Amino acid sequence: MNKINIDSVDLNLLKVLLALHEEGTASRAAIRLGVTQSAVSAALGRLRGLYGDPLFERTGRGLRPTPKAEELRPLIADALHKLRQSLALAQPNGATLAGRTVVLGLSDDHEMALGRRLIDRLQQAAPGLRLVLRQTHSGLAADMLMDRRIDLSLGSGTGSSRTLTRQVLGTGRYACVMDIAQAQAGALGLEDYLRRPHLLISSGGFVGVVDEALAAQGLSRRIEASTSHFAALPHLLCGSTSVATLPEHAARALASLGTLVCLPCPIELPHYSIELAWRSSSLRDPALQCLKDNLTEVVKTLTPLD
Repeated sequence: MNKINIDSVDLNLLKVLLALHEEGTASRAAIRLGVTQSAVSAALGRLRGLYGDPLFERTGRGLRPTPKAEELRPLIADALHKLRQSLALAQPNGATLAGRTVVLGLSDDHEMALGRRLIDRLQQAAPGLRLVLRQTHSGLAADMLMDRRIDLSLGSGTGSSRTLTRQVLGTGRYACVMDIAQAQAGALGLEDYLRRPHLLISSGGFVGVVDEALAAQGLSRRIEASTSHFAALPHLLCGSTSVATLPEHAARALASLGTLVCLPCPIELPHYSIELAWRSSSLRDPALQCLKDNLTEVVKTLTPLD
């Protein structure tokens, strides 16, 4: 690559690279940036010359980033973030958030329980702030934060890193869901619980927290299948005698749809922390602070079963 004078580089090109990476096609990137598709294509041509790499390869589903583009994305995202921070300092009372995009990483259990309420709060608090809800879990969240694929994570943990800041918002516990037509009057007893087939919700493996608790008592259950998606449970449980044990906020959200019933779990399970995490360097970002403040208030609305 030829020697480049940064004074001659149009920094708007960096926004185009990020938009192409996140949207996957030139047409969608153009809509996001408010420019024409031909302008995006021209910018991509300039980026290719600047970095000496194709950056994106055409596939049947759009544009696929090259290894060089993958390497550049977190660096460019960090540079643009620092520019936004400098502009925020010039407006100490808070710059407008219209047009900003913030990405919240969370699993679909939290998305089902909190997503609508968070969207409604942000519409009131920061009209024009664009929210992206992106799937993650505790095993991926730290890497996604450091790679700038997400700006904030909500979950049960993000591992250990000195570059991340964490805030515990509270603790969660577990409940059960089953087909409302199969539920008997009163609480779900241990004998009935163990007699029924179980659906496990897990991102990997075939042993969950329930199996550990049962094993400590010399008991076991029969798992008929495992799924990684909480949202699939209404379809997997309806018309069956099966039961699923999951975080209570997700159980209540699923039961609110009317086809499943939420019941207290008949065995004692450990509680877990509900935690926010974000890059420590993002502390002064007004968009992130707005998301963090509103998400904190929404999490407070989670109430346990009586």
